[in-house]
Amino acid sequence: LAFSRARVVRVPKGPLIRVVGTEVVIPCSVSDYDGPSEQNFDWEFSRETDFVRIVSTWDSTFTSEEYQKRVGHGDIKLRRSSNDAVELVIRNIQPTDQGRYKCSTPSTDATVQGNYDAEVQVKVISDGLSVSGSKARSSMSLRLSEGDSFKLRCSAVTTSLEHTHLHVTWQIKSGSTWQDILSLTHEGKFQPGPGYEERYRNGDIRLDTGANDTYWLSVSQASSVDGGTYRCLVSEWVRGADSTWQKIQEKSVEIASVAIQRTDVVISTSNVSVTERDSLDLTCNITTDRSGIFQAEVMWYFSMSPDDTLSDAQVLLSMDRDSVVSDSTLISLSHVDRNSYRLLVRDVDVEDSGYYFCHAAVWVPLHNGSWHKVVERTSAPVSVVVTALEPDYEVFLNASKTPKFSDDPTELNCRITNSQDTKANIRFTVSWYYRPRLRSDDVVTEELLATMDADWTLLLGDRGRERTQKGEIIFSKKAVDTFSLRIQWTSESDRGDYFCVISAWSRHRNNSWVKSKDVSSASVRIFWATQDYTLTVEAVKLKPFFVAGHTFEMTCKVSSKNIKTPRYSVLITAEKPLTDQSNPNGTTRIISLNQDSVVRLEDWTDQTRVDGVVLEKVQENEFRYRMYQTQISDAGLYRCVVTAWSPGGGGMWREAVNGLSNPIQIDFQTSGPVFNVSVHSDSPTIYQGELADLLCIVTMEGMALEPDDMSFDVSWFAVRSFALDREPILLASLDRRGIVMQSRRNGSSDLSLERISPLEFRLRVHGCEDHDFGNHYCVVTPWVRSATGVWQREPDIKAKPIFLSVKMDVLNAFKYPLLIGIGLATVIGLLSCLIGYCSSRWCCKKEVQETRRERRRLMSMEMD
Repeated sequence: LAFSRARVVRVPKGPLIRVVGTEVVIPCSVSDYDGPSEQNFDWEFSRETDFVRIVSTWDSTFTSEEYQKRVGHGDIKLRRSSNDAVELVIRNIQPTDQGRYKCSTPSTDATVQGNYDAEVQVKVISDGLSVSGSKARSSMSLRLSEGDSFKLRCSAVTTSLEHTHLHVTWQIKSGSTWQDILSLTHEGKFQPGPGYEERYRNGDIRLDTGANDTYWLSVSQASSVDGGTYRCLVSEWVRGADSTWQKIQEKSVEIASVAIQRTDVVISTSNVSVTERDSLDLTCNITTDRSGIFQAEVMWYFSMSPDDTLSDAQVLLSMDRDSVVSDSTLISLSHVDRNSYRLLVRDVDVEDSGYYFCHAAVWVPLHNGSWHKVVERTSAPVSVVVTALEPDYEVFLNASKTPKFSDDPTELNCRITNSQDTKANIRFTVSWYYRPRLRSDDVVTEELLATMDADWTLLLGDRGRERTQKGEIIFSKKAVDTFSLRIQWTSESDRGDYFCVISAWSRHRNNSWVKSKDVSSASVRIFWATQDYTLTVEAVKLKPFFVAGHTFEMTCKVSSKNIKTPRYSVLITAEKPLTDQSNPNGTTRIISLNQDSVVRLEDWTDQTRVDGVVLEKVQENEFRYRMYQTQISDAGLYRCVVTAWSPGGGGMWREAVNGLSNPIQIDFQTSGPVFNVSVHSDSPTIYQGELADLLCIVTMEGMALEPDDMSFDVSWFAVRSFALDREPILLASLDRRGIVMQSRRNGSSDLSLERISPLEFRLRVHGCEDHDFGNHYCVVTPWVRSATGVWQREPDIKAKPIFLSVKMDVLNAFKYPLLIGIGLATVIGLLSCLIGYCSSRWCCKKEVQETRRERRRLMSMEMD
């Protein structure tokens, strides 16, 4: 294919049939050439034998004298469409231009290959196409009503001797451009224009052919978009030598100017405002210039929004084309004149406010006696506002009971006065509001306490909901014109401004109630002067000096001011030293006594001394705390936390103020022994399955004690990490009575804890596993018996942890698998040898007969 590449010059396949007086365009292109991308072209013409030069793209002197004038005037020119293609354009072609046209390209190839010119035959025929409209010379004018039908006529005929086809298109111009309506193509197909497809399928637009080469455009159900100038556009087509259709000429003629009179539906009045109980009068006018017989179908609609569609709106009343009106009690529809329809709504109500619009359809009779709907329109909505008949009244608020102290009752009365025009269909409800009083200039918003709806159902606000449900706030209606608000026990948070709003409700025709007016009262201030509560608590230590084992006793004296009949609740707290392991937070709640003198142990956890602490009420403002058999671990600062309570509403107590006493210190000055604890292990690194021994050794400094005068609580803990960054896990504990407690374990290893000497305690881990590693330490609580025979608990002592490492014994881990593997391999090998020997000996034995050999002497090599 590469070697067969050569220049190819192409022109259309002839003959080209063209009509005299039209413009002819003959394209010429070249392909598969060498050299520059832009190629030059020469055109020549021949009527019989010799060619005459017409025009060239590269040589201005190429044109012969015969064509210089036409080329100079632009009647003949070359139009380049690309680098390798041009078009020869001949304007107003004449019969003398009929002949052969040759397009040639100068060679730019390295070798001469292919064709460098091409010829096409052009045939010029006479103009036999005529297009006309009506018989009148000028276009006619039509004035129609919306919904009418009309027909337009166009005549098109050709006398050409060639086999040509006509393409007829009806067009309309409503602005500056022509738009296709419907076409009958040269192939005999109907083709609707853009936007006319639906009307063509419905049969509203048709193109019919008639006698004498006439083409009729029929339009039914004319609308405003059908107004404009209509023309008939006819083009003549001929099939070329390549079997494609070519348009050879085109003519048009304006047929008519059509004006469509729009049918409008308008409500005679604009926005309307009427008073309640009056009548609403609206008129729907149909604007049309129809002079013939027609009937209108009218429907009135109502909606709350001007944007609602017909399906969303409510149908009020309708009248069909026979003037039959649908039934209604308070609404009537009458036919005033030929184009006007009146809607009358009697005794209007506030709920009749909204938007009204009418929908009309125009019907005309047909020749067969049936009626045909030609147009339907919907008017613009008209806003109707019904003004309610508001009753005239005033609202007065007064306080029949005002508090002078906290928890006193408050009662407010909201009264309706000077009421006028309050008929039987008027009902009053009340809404109560509270506005807090602030000293600053901040914007204060009122809070809703309660409100009533039309059927006197009470709806509570967020502020007083809980207190109202408990009966502390009471809303009532004392009389027809009086509403009451009562607060049983007024608190400081209730101080502020109160006001009420009386709402008037009107009953409508459907027995529903609609709010028509709100009147607010002046505010009433509820306030009384108060002083801040003060509370003073003093703690006194009754015995200034005592030793461990004796009873600690202190009293708390309370004094208060500006509190009405107070009662007190007392809580005893202790602040232990930070070295105390039992309470790392520092403060311990020991025992409490509430305002009803009920005693409760709080955080007292010493089960051996459950009855060792006592809190009692000596006088109304004095309380005494006792702690029996004090221990050294009880050292710390002791305080009284007192809360003053005042009586609240409903027999409840209300917290008034809190107070804290001065601290009382318990400090034991002793010269007893000092204990130290350490952890030791001979082998902190062990293998899995071995025994781990950990020793907790207690050493004593200072005064020596007999073994029977001291005892220890020992607890072992483990932290499963290297950096002590996790919570410790209790492993086991041994109390001073010798009772061992173990925590629950997940692994297969086991623990044992025992005392091997008065000051040594051993923890053993049997069958260690990998999860037994970590930091291990013990916590020891010494108990020392005093001279009086009382056991005293010393502070807890924590030992420095020791890290226990558990390793895996590789030899023991692989010993049994290796022995089993070698044994199995030996057995399988011996079994394989035995099977092979038996098979070769008995199963696969074959008798082989040996041929007898003659015993002859060997010949000598000389005889061979």
